[in-house]
Amino acid sequence: MNHNTLISSHIEDSIRTKQKVLESLIPSIEAASMLAVESLNAGGMLYFCGNGGSSCDASHIAAELVIRYKSGNERKAIPAIALNADQAVLTACSNDYGYEHIFKRQLEAFGKPNDLFVGLTTSGNSKNILLALEEAKKIGMKSLLFLGGDGGKAKGLATQEIIVPSNVTARVQESHILIGHILCSIIEKELFGLD
Repeated sequence: MNHNTLISSHIEDSIRTKQKVLESLIPSIEAASMLAVESLNAGGMLYFCGNGGSSCDASHIAAELVIRYKSGNERKAIPAIALNADQAVLTACSNDYGYEHIFKRQLEAFGKPNDLFVGLTTSGNSKNILLALEEAKKIGMKSLLFLGGDGGKAKGLATQEIIVPSNVTARVQESHILIGHILCSIIEKELFGLD
């Protein structure tokens, strides 16, 4: 069976989405990156989180910052963590308080005013991201959201948002990881002068 047409359609759709990102989101990506730089320069921590595939993207971006984004860029570790990576906290909170409280509870424990909350939600409707966003505001933290489609319920609630212009979850996630890589690159350049 030949799947060339299916393969081509996925790649072409991904290219179209990234072309829209290129045409419309450069200012938002730069503003988001500088928000992260500002937090780090003030001694803050970056707290990433997401659900499903977005949880993997959150972990991926945090790891690029803690270890390094670009091979050969030797530098100090950058304080970033993925809230969705702690199995004991996730399962205990889900059992005791409900899944929607998992990120809020962690921010309540660790968040400080100079920190930055970074939530990834393709729909913009993830209750646990929305509650964590409320908690971040209560703490005095700034916030950054990676969204898709029309931004959902989260649109307009964060300090800065990046809304990928697509309603296809896979295309939004592909763009989120690209934007996450750009964020890492700008942070390395701004903090350490690395290309």
